[in-house]
Amino acid sequence: MTKPPPPARRNRASLAYKLRYARQNPDKIKAYLSRVSRDLKFRVASRDHVAYYRAVMKSDTARNPESAVGSRSHERWLALGRMQFDYLLKHGLKPDDRILEIGCGNLRAGWHFIGHLDAGNYYGIDISPDILLAAQQTLVRQDLREKLPHLTVVNDLKLGFLPSRHFTVVHAHSVFSHSPIEVIDECLANVGRVLAPGGFFDFTFDRTEGAEHHVLREDFYYRTETLTALAEKHGFRARFMDDWEELPHGQSKIRVTHREP
Repeated sequence: MTKPPPPARRNRASLAYKLRYARQNPDKIKAYLSRVSRDLKFRVASRDHVAYYRAVMKSDTARNPESAVGSRSHERWLALGRMQFDYLLKHGLKPDDRILEIGCGNLRAGWHFIGHLDAGNYYGIDISPDILLAAQQTLVRQDLREKLPHLTVVNDLKLGFLPSRHFTVVHAHSVFSHSPIEVIDECLANVGRVLAPGGFFDFTFDRTEGAEHHVLREDFYYRTETLTALAEKHGFRARFMDDWEELPHGQSKIRVTHREP
């Protein structure tokens, strides 16, 4: 595994960080308190993290589907989608590849993948039915109906309804950054079955070199070695993607592949 560059050590869940951030950004205090109130409400009403985050996405999508997937503006939505597509293109993405996009959202990157791939070769899943309705609107706007993409809502990341050894590329951008470790473990325990021989699974995450932590059960920060060790436990080789670090995106990326027999 290539050694990653050193990340920030800030613990965004610590009281010291919150007080310092509030002093520096007083205009954001009201929005943060609103998130705290929403967090308490959704925790009480949700049976598990998937239900919790589905409620978060419903709330955020109602305001703006593009900001719901983490884009501050339409221009940023376009730029982040293009960045993900260009990266895979540089890594050899071909029209006959078969992509499974976990957490496809409103197709920020997906519409680029769909346009590039042969018809029927894109499969997007998400836990949020609301964001998948927004994804349908993206398909219409980009005139991609003839590409026959699949869009499916899921309750977990067990992937049990998908065919074995089928997808040459599995892609999850900004999914594990919103997932507790048990959800990541579930995904890594099951994604190997649907990943074709010679294929790869790319996922991004919020990286810390300090204490692993989360903010309001919405944003999770992990050490690189935690996730690479988890992938290796499930029979993968894991590699930190240094070339992704050169791009302006704010998250890190790991690629996992099947171990050679």
